[in-house]
Amino acid sequence: MSKAFVRDDLPTTEAEEEEDSAPLPAGTHNYMTPAGYARMQAELAHLVRVERPEVVNVVAWAAGNGDRSENGDYIYGKKRLREIDRRIRFLTKRIESAVVVDPATREPTDQVFFGATVTVLDEDGEEATYSIVGMDEADPARGRISWISPLARALLKAREGDCVRCQVPGGSRELELVRVVYQALD
Repeated sequence: MSKAFVRDDLPTTEAEEEEDSAPLPAGTHNYMTPAGYARMQAELAHLVRVERPEVVNVVAWAAGNGDRSENGDYIYGKKRLREIDRRIRFLTKRIESAVVVDPATREPTDQVFFGATVTVLDEDGEEATYSIVGMDEADPARGRISWISPLARALLKAREGDCVRCQVPGGSRELELVRVVYQALD
């Protein structure tokens, strides 16, 4: 088959482009905790030093096997290289624009800012603890919420003892701030 009928550079899908361009809100900084920054740097280093060279070797080997149009190793390898390169570009942009804020070095205060670990009491009397972290560090299962999330926006600048109202998918919730702590996050 002629090389003219083989597409090595397939177009990216909409979902693939979204990851690359996950924009920050206009006029804001890319705040991160030191742990989140270190995780992003480690992932970038792993992709550049380990994973990408391995895939390049597989693609080179597969290309040497002849017909590329029906060569699964070659086709998959090229696709994987595009995914790795896209992730490298994304991580590089995020790391370059990062403003690292260490909550452990912040002066103690009862007001909520980036990096705070906040304990709240909801209308049903249930306590929950949230740490306000960067966009790329959010993990609701671990109580880590992005500083641009509706809950974090409602909590920002509030003080211990304040009641805040937050819009959630099920309606509106009222939360009382029980405790604000600034500590190192893993």
